[in-house]
Amino acid sequence: MENSQAHALGLTDRRPAALGDFRVLPDDLICDILEYLPPRDVARLACVSSVMYILCNEEPLWMSLCLSKVNGPLQYKGSWKKTALDLEHVPYECDEAGRKPLYFDGFNSLFLYRRLYRCYTTLDAFSFDDGNVERKKDLNLEDFSCDYDGKKPVTAKIYQVLLTGLADAWPARHTWTFDQLLQKYGDTAFKISQRSARKVSMKFKDYVSYLKIQHDEDPLYIFDHKFGEVAPALLKDYCVPCLFQEDFFDVLDGDKRPPFRWLIIGPQRSGASWHVDPALTSAWNTLLVGRKRWALYPPGRVPLGVTVHVNEEDGDVNIETPSSLQWWLDFYPLLADKDKPIECTQLPGETIFVPSGWWHCVLNLEPSIAVTQNFVNPKNFEFVCLDMAPGYHHKGVCRAGLLAHEEGNSDDATNNKDDSGISDLIRKVKRVRTLEPGEKKNADVASNDHDLQQRISQGFSYDINFLAMYLDKERDHYNSPWSSGNCIGQREMREWLFKLWFAKTGMRDLIWKGACLALNAGRWSECLSEICAFHNLPYPAEDEKLPVGMGSNPVYLLSDCVVKIFVEEGLERSLYGLGTELEFYNLLCKVNSPLKNHMPDVLESGIIYLENGIYRIVPWDAKTVPDVIARCNLIPEKLNADVCPFGVWSKKQFNYRRAGMPTNETIGSPECRRIWPYLITKRCKGKIYAELRDTISLEDALNLASFLGEQLRNLHLLPQPPLSISTFSDIKPEIDMPLTNGCMEAVQDKSEVPAEWNIFIRTLIRKKKDVSSRLSKWGDPIPTTLIEKVDEYLPDDLAKLLHIFEDENGLNKVGKLCSWIHSDIMDDNIHMEPCGANSCLIENTKDNGLVTNGSVNGNGISAGTKSWRPSHILDFSDLSIGDPIYDIIPIYLDVFRGDTRLLKQLLESYKLPLVSAESQNKSVKGGDKFGQLSYHAMCYCMLHDENVLGAIFSIWDELKTAKTWEEVEQVVWGELNNYKGFPLDPKI
Repeated sequence: MENSQAHALGLTDRRPAALGDFRVLPDDLICDILEYLPPRDVARLACVSSVMYILCNEEPLWMSLCLSKVNGPLQYKGSWKKTALDLEHVPYECDEAGRKPLYFDGFNSLFLYRRLYRCYTTLDAFSFDDGNVERKKDLNLEDFSCDYDGKKPVTAKIYQVLLTGLADAWPARHTWTFDQLLQKYGDTAFKISQRSARKVSMKFKDYVSYLKIQHDEDPLYIFDHKFGEVAPALLKDYCVPCLFQEDFFDVLDGDKRPPFRWLIIGPQRSGASWHVDPALTSAWNTLLVGRKRWALYPPGRVPLGVTVHVNEEDGDVNIETPSSLQWWLDFYPLLADKDKPIECTQLPGETIFVPSGWWHCVLNLEPSIAVTQNFVNPKNFEFVCLDMAPGYHHKGVCRAGLLAHEEGNSDDATNNKDDSGISDLIRKVKRVRTLEPGEKKNADVASNDHDLQQRISQGFSYDINFLAMYLDKERDHYNSPWSSGNCIGQREMREWLFKLWFAKTGMRDLIWKGACLALNAGRWSECLSEICAFHNLPYPAEDEKLPVGMGSNPVYLLSDCVVKIFVEEGLERSLYGLGTELEFYNLLCKVNSPLKNHMPDVLESGIIYLENGIYRIVPWDAKTVPDVIARCNLIPEKLNADVCPFGVWSKKQFNYRRAGMPTNETIGSPECRRIWPYLITKRCKGKIYAELRDTISLEDALNLASFLGEQLRNLHLLPQPPLSISTFSDIKPEIDMPLTNGCMEAVQDKSEVPAEWNIFIRTLIRKKKDVSSRLSKWGDPIPTTLIEKVDEYLPDDLAKLLHIFEDENGLNKVGKLCSWIHSDIMDDNIHMEPCGANSCLIENTKDNGLVTNGSVNGNGISAGTKSWRPSHILDFSDLSIGDPIYDIIPIYLDVFRGDTRLLKQLLESYKLPLVSAESQNKSVKGGDKFGQLSYHAMCYCMLHDENVLGAIFSIWDELKTAKTWEEVEQVVWGELNNYKGFPLDPKI
């Protein structure tokens, strides 16, 4: 009974006195607050009062506390409180068998009662099946494709199907039982699905023990997309049914392919809450053991009790939903018959098909074992491409229908017209992100308002043309934030489309439509055609129509040249990228550096812009400022006459302004967003290293390491462009985070630290401000416990990273050599050419199959090639000036993948000191750690613009359990401390 009822019966309501000021809060909110406390504090708080004792000993609370703590293998100890305290290394000495039960008269909680009921209820009443889903046996591919796959839902019910007989011949029908799996895979750890950002796994024998004794309201279940890696034999026990064998993601290899298959094992009451499958893919699910209850709604119809949130910055979709059991108990009974979902009970051996965009919820009626796969085929391909297009409005409409449209988001636009008796708490399901007051409607949507309103008046339709009308045309795949919820990365997305273009030539019309949705490919194709016409280049052939997958900008491979259109992060960054690259190329020619022979020749460069619907082009050598750029007010105000307006020094000032600031792709006027610099370079023969990594010999890899060491030496010895102190004169007054103890000022006074080091350090200071939040946003695989220690590990005084030492005269000096740095030498920016007897070059790229695998700058090579040698380093648009160690980071982590043999080989051929020869035997200011190159490299990794730490914890999986950053530093960068360098020849 409720506390008010207890009072009416003469019982004392103990809640007010037991909770004090907390009495004004409802029980569910108090329980939510308790989840934010450490386990030890919750245990102490249980001693405060009788009611707090009850709330602090709830198993769901301790389950949440435990799952927020564990990171890796989990062993259930019989209760979640015992398990959580065991993780805290706290002995649990309570003798439950001899303890008298505690009774608390005068306190009742409907919230706790409902939760307890969900923990112990049986599900016999959920096994009904009213037959509104068809069961089909021996359905052929043609009939399935025509009647079910991709069919537009109208009445909806006839478009759902349970397929029988597809798994009859699988060994899994007989071998996937709990007993047999336990016997064979008892010690194998599988990933567990639960509502925590941490990765939790359990050995199968431990999971089965948990499954048998648990009484959780939302039980853990195995949901492992890497089961084929930890238990490869399981993949032999089943095969993809003939109806679902076409999967466009098949062209991607290894880790580039998004997760697509899952092993699912769960107890009674477990299941998947309401969701739409990632990227609007379709799925099939085959049940081997147990029974599952399914509920489904057609696309755009949000289930009661569910809220859809769409992040307006990156389009990430977050869904708030009750557990599947809670939905069936608390929300399903509120539905009128006409509002109920499509329902069915799936039996062993049956396969259910979930089409693209459909909402579905699954409840295990008894312990179950199943396998499922998601796929992309011609019927859902355009929807998958649309889902990964930048922006948020179209994603909201895909999942929530017209509720996501600003005109359809009023209170009377809900999809349940007769729910007047439903509480406001339940009504929150209707809400999707809308425009804020004063916010302008997207220009393209506004311009299409007439057509859009006509379509809306006809009702929501899961039609690609209807949904595409909500795309934000001003956002672009290359310069908009990428949604963390996307199942695939930006580069992988581009590579996927590029590979499909050659793997499925008969479907190019379809693939082109998808590329236009996802990449805005039509716009860049128009730009490419105009550039080719302006420079008298051959018109792009059909095979050259799509940009390559690698890189961060549209890059096109033509027969003899490569065209790169600078788009990433907007016009200003693009101008600095091309301007610095041209400045650098002119320097190479001027000093006749050996590096010039290993950088593709620059043929043409310019700026293309759209004015009054017409594309115009002006050539640009980076030494002047064209009128179209001058009108955008992007020219640095203080500029030395000898300095390139968009060269490296101006770029460093630009990077300083941007450091620590969120990327904003809408910077500048609308006109600026229709201006794109471009570069045309000579095309190299061969392949990029990313394509050859798994095939070249160790000898070739060592030769590559030597080559990179030599070219880094050539790069780091280049003279720097002239620098005027006035270039950075506006920086110092802007600093709002002074260096600790005034060390930087002391160094400036005594040794006159060069201006390039000044801005280098001050840029690091800005990056340090939000380093913890940035790493938290990147998340897995960076351990949370280490993220919490980042600020402790990084020096308060970043100037000490300059290897400051005291010379014979007592003056402080900078012990590092400031130099040009490429900063982006990765496996897709290294070009290889064949060598040896079988290295015949094939000039024609149209039919040799090379382009199919995404080569960025290469012509075809015969299949008989056995050996490869490095020839070129590509993409110098990220050039900067700073610490040479920066160039070692991407090479060691991305190219060498942490192979210390290759790092040693690189350093042996590099033959330059990473700190000046004068400082190598001197005492370094700040202590011993500042004298270790490993510490410098680790700090740079933390402050890097890219997710370098994510790469580190992916390469060294064992470091995910590291306790300190010092441990990570020594494992990853310890080899640098063995490098003594070579005395720098004063003649160089």
